[in-house]
Amino acid sequence: MSQTYRYTLGSKTYQFRGLVELMAKATPHRSGDRLAGVIALSAQERAVAQMTLAEVPLKTFLNDALVPYEDDEITRLIMDEHDAAAFAPIAHLTVGDFRNWLLSDHATPEVLRAVRTGITPEMAAAVCKLMRNQDLILVAKKCQVTTAFRNTIGLPGHLSTRLQPNHPTDDINGIAASILDGLLYGNGDAVIGINPATDNVAQAIKLLKLTGEVIDTYQIPTQSCVLTHVTNTLECIEAGAPVDLVFQSIGGTEATNSSFGFNLNTLAEAQEAALGLKRGTVGNNVMYFETGQGSALSANAHHGLDQQTCEARAYAVARKFNPLLVNTVVGFIGPEYLFDGKEITRAGLEDHFCGKLLGVPMGCDVCYTNHAEADQNDMDNLLTLLGVAGCSFVMGIPGSDDIMLNYQTTSFHDALYVRRVLGSRPAPEFEQWLIRMQILRDADRHILHDSLPEPFARSLKALPGGDT
Repeated sequence: MSQTYRYTLGSKTYQFRGLVELMAKATPHRSGDRLAGVIALSAQERAVAQMTLAEVPLKTFLNDALVPYEDDEITRLIMDEHDAAAFAPIAHLTVGDFRNWLLSDHATPEVLRAVRTGITPEMAAAVCKLMRNQDLILVAKKCQVTTAFRNTIGLPGHLSTRLQPNHPTDDINGIAASILDGLLYGNGDAVIGINPATDNVAQAIKLLKLTGEVIDTYQIPTQSCVLTHVTNTLECIEAGAPVDLVFQSIGGTEATNSSFGFNLNTLAEAQEAALGLKRGTVGNNVMYFETGQGSALSANAHHGLDQQTCEARAYAVARKFNPLLVNTVVGFIGPEYLFDGKEITRAGLEDHFCGKLLGVPMGCDVCYTNHAEADQNDMDNLLTLLGVAGCSFVMGIPGSDDIMLNYQTTSFHDALYVRRVLGSRPAPEFEQWLIRMQILRDADRHILHDSLPEPFARSLKALPGGDT
């Protein structure tokens, strides 16, 4: 039975019935927690919960499961695979001490890498609740997570992009035009990733062949992915399709993932199948996961947890399967879960911090739905903050507007902006390809737009009607 936490402030004593309630009440305000009925009732109660949480020893999270061990395979994964040796250097700390240590010069990138497997998602979520935005940025910047498939993602000083050429009817010409557009703006080193409008195995194979042909024809050091259900991708592999990465949306509880139609064994089977294809050239990280605060609540699978803690638990699933890419689609579910630009910004920084702290190659879909109280200026702010924080990758979509999924995100131009203002570069292998293809100048890495690069022009001229 979880203990009751008490904190006396003046003549009033606050009570929190267990870690679940304490964590929820300590969370900065967001509409999803209000919807779930777990939010602090006042700013004072939230501050008291944060002060109380600061005094909780980190060891408590190893003995007091927020979701019962016997009921949830994610809890079992977290507990059974906890690295006690990695945890030892920080085992004496409280949550508040942990915050101070993370912000100190003692927590170098090398030290953070050594302790990451000793940190549970609940510890990461707890310390996150005590941190200001600048704290989340500072610590995330120190957490370096590098992965590789046909290029190397996550190196310091680099920012990659997912080229997202979605089309409302999966029109091949429309998708191909968006891919060309994105490549000409230096996008696509994280992945060329398509959300299919028609989600079935036959359509996935068709799209995989398209992206595979583009990558092979131009010898692009990148990878492709069709964001279909993991079981569809398994069928694509069995059919001989050119699968680079296996995709799946994941959540932080077994019940959430069951609502998505998979479990940990499904992911293990898919990872093994993808590794067997041996399509990587510089690495073998073959999984791609997407997450987002609110998914567990929307599936009624949150076990009374606040949505930020549920989200952090999803990173335990991701960490298990050594993915190439993980990104939080931070504002996609809607204002019922993250109401406005301020809440979306906070959630994006939280997710990026927790993912990086746990050793996950974290990116972010900096986005919002059309009925949210947010606009593109809010996204500019979050994009810039994530760039400063060392985010691994963001999205690149024509004009910021996904015409298939009907939400607003970041454009090809936005990626150029943040690379330019922060001095960030694409993945090194991809950058060299951009220079060879006459898309970038070698000296200053600026985009060339005087004319269509000759390698592309030759290919287009070879098409029927290409001379016109």
